[in-house]
Amino acid sequence: MIKLILASKSKVRKEILDKNNIISEVEPSNVDEDIIKKSLIKEKASPKAISKNLAELKANKVSKKKNENLVLGADSVIDLNGELISKPKDRKEALEILKKLNGKKHNLISSVCISINGAMVWNYTDTAILTMKDISEEGLKEYLSKISDEALYAYNVYQIEGEGKNLFSSIQGDQDTIMGLPIQKIKEYLNNYK
Repeated sequence: MIKLILASKSKVRKEILDKNNIISEVEPSNVDEDIIKKSLIKEKASPKAISKNLAELKANKVSKKKNENLVLGADSVIDLNGELISKPKDRKEALEILKKLNGKKHNLISSVCISINGAMVWNYTDTAILTMKDISEEGLKEYLSKISDEALYAYNVYQIEGEGKNLFSSIQGDQDTIMGLPIQKIKEYLNNYK
């Protein structure tokens, strides 16, 4: 059985790997995402390119230390009409993000990358399209009051498999992509890996 090293401290991504019987070890990359995002935004990189770059950077950084091992890096971003929306730093910012997305359609982009010896050998990016209902500010505050801090900072502003699904009038795309790990494509790659 192939063992994978997950270059992330995301409990959600680890749970998805475990649920799919993929043996994994966790080794966070500790990449400073904010600095990289700012730099890429300055270069006018698309949200899709930013997501892919971050996934690759995380995988490459950890795989340099873990010779001959397959290392999985992942990153998810929200793209609202070309504007990159990152995870909230606190509850006030979470409310501002929800107000910004309120009543609008946005893309959730998840990228994954597998690296060996510091170089990418495979990558995949998937996009889900979500349309948020028009919800009053009180309704948004009520929703946030039901979400634990850990869940809020782990999943961005919505948990699609929990309370978050009630925020949307339409969800098009793979649930695993929305949760940050398009697992079917990873399994396909691992099944063909020799």
